[in-house]
Amino acid sequence: MFIYPRMYRKMKRGPQVILPKDIGIIIAYSGIGKDSTCIDSGTGSGWLACSLARIAKKVYSYEIREDFAKIAEKNKFLLGLDNLEIKVADVTKGVKEKDVDLFVIDMPNAEKALKVAKKALLPDATVVGYMPNMEQVSKFSKKAESLGFYDTHCIEVIVRDMLVRPEGMRPSTKGIWHTAYLFFARNSSAQKG
Repeated sequence: MFIYPRMYRKMKRGPQVILPKDIGIIIAYSGIGKDSTCIDSGTGSGWLACSLARIAKKVYSYEIREDFAKIAEKNKFLLGLDNLEIKVADVTKGVKEKDVDLFVIDMPNAEKALKVAKKALLPDATVVGYMPNMEQVSKFSKKAESLGFYDTHCIEVIVRDMLVRPEGMRPSTKGIWHTAYLFFARNSSAQKG
């Protein structure tokens, strides 16, 4: 089984985390970089927020549970990430940030945060819904379409380990299978909602 990079092995876990296999796809598909501003909603243990902060200029992470936010703060401190701001607040009530390049929504009823994302995102910037079941994806997709998001697509990332041995190579029975569906969409230039 693959051993996570040192960064992840040091970080604390409380609630479920977004794993590196999904973090990598979020970063790659959104195209964020050193000049990007990101919002992560549903901080949890802060694995995604910390990963984004290692790349982006500024990351704001929203979490409604103070106990989860404390774990994320410890991880932020452990990694020395001054460009990450963790807020104990309900993202569905709105955010002050504007001109955001990436807005990730990892929470129950993720579609309820889409109007907030729409107002915060730059035109053509990316929103990502991280959802464990297809019913959530369906609701998220319908809401995104009604708000004018475009270029939508949904993927699932599965990691399958391979056994490499002198007598031959074959797939292992171990791997990281379903964690969540990742729904990507781009913000239209016309603000709706």
